Parts: sequence; structure tokens; C-alpha cells
Amino acid sequence: QLQLVESGGGLVQPGGSLRLSCAVSGFTLGYYAIGWFRQAPGKEREGVICISSSGGSTNYVDSVKGRFTISRDNAKNTVYLQMNSLKPEDTGVYYCAGRRSYDCSVAPTSYNYWGQGTQVTVSS
Repeated sequence: QLQLVESGGGLVQPGGSLRLSCAVSGFTLGYYAIGWFRQAPGKEREGVICISSSGGSTNYVDSVKGRFTISRDNAKNTVYLQMNSLKPEDTGVYYCAGRRSYDCSVAPTSYNYWGQGTQVTVSS
């Protein structure tokens, strides 16, 4: 059974940092591109950043450029999202998702497997 489990969310002040983890099981992570997505209250789910199956390429949306980075450890079956210089508008439920492909995309509709999400709140 394919499963993705996010962790690491919480409450952080503006300007702070968080690292989210996405632990996968039931499939070989090295065959899958992984993306991180978020959904704020009353808004649609949006792509944030993604990484190819090999880890050799990443894509991200402009709003997180220079602040968020994504990495993966295929041996540990885990993908990480490092978030720095957090802003209140980064608040939302963060999801990781996987698709069996080399390249990645920040389009939510292109992913087949999803985690349950972890809440990130940026507030003073």
C-alpha cells in the first residue's frame, strides 16, 4: 500500500524556519517525483516546490524562491521541505504527493498519491 506521511508542521513566527518531512512507504521512492503543495483556508490547493526522482532537478513557484528548498534521501525514503524566512501568507496545510516519473511538476492534478497533510501556521 502506497503511503506518504507528512510531519514537522507547527506554529512559527514570521521570519522563522520549519523543516517538513515526507516519509514514504509501499513503493520505491527512487522511481517517483515528489511535490509539496499547500492549501490555505478558503483557497484552492497550490503547488509550492517539487523534485525529480533522481533529485537532479527542482521546480518551484516564484513566491517561495530563495526561501524554500526541497531535498530527498532515497535511502531513507524521505523527502524534506526546508522553509526559511516564513511569512504569514505561507500559512496552510502542507501536503506531499508522488507521481511515478522522472520529472516533476507543481501542478497538483498531475500527482496520484497524497499524504494527509500537516498544518503550518505563521503568526506572531
